[in-house]
Amino acid sequence: MQEYALDACRARQHGEPPVPAPGAHDWQMIRELRGHLHCRAALAGRPARGRLRGALLRRLRPNR
Repeated sequence: MQEYALDACRARQHGEPPVPAPGAHDWQMIRELRGHLHCRAALAGRPARGRLRGALLRRLRPNR
């Protein structure tokens, strides 16, 4: 928290946009990590799950 306060103060002094608050992008990071792990699993030959699998199935079977 102290590092955030120092970064925010420094950004304000230099006229830069404020830094995001701690925890502001946690869910986005988790989604990106999950997508990365699914991609690695697919490249390794393991079955894809979740959104990636659904997107692939929709591409392969558009009539369903």
